[in-house]
Amino acid sequence: MQVRQLNHVALHVADVDQSVDFYRRVLCLPALDRPDFDFPGAWFRLGVDQELHLIGDRDQAVHSGHRGNHLALIVDDLDQWEEHLDSQNATRLPRRVRPDGAHQVFVQDPDGHWIELCVPPS
Repeated sequence: MQVRQLNHVALHVADVDQSVDFYRRVLCLPALDRPDFDFPGAWFRLGVDQELHLIGDRDQAVHSGHRGNHLALIVDDLDQWEEHLDSQNATRLPRRVRPDGAHQVFVQDPDGHWIELCVPPS
């Protein structure tokens, strides 16, 4: 018996349309078809076979931070990502280098969820 891999991450959002715009335009995630649930939401592809699920109608506070609840995505070129985030006027923190040598940038979505863009140590 074993866990094989992460399938998806779900984030509760207040305004699905605003969040869809952010995840498509700012994080450049491709949208996926979503089953016809009886609540609002949207799905996106993360990498090869993992997904981000947005669930609408958030009415609770978001508790997220770069040292707290967040999700991390491995990216290809952090310099290009920083330029892109800045061109989109995204709320982000300056680049950090972890003690193991990984480079990371944290960007905040419209609801206050922090997303880490990370380049692993070489």
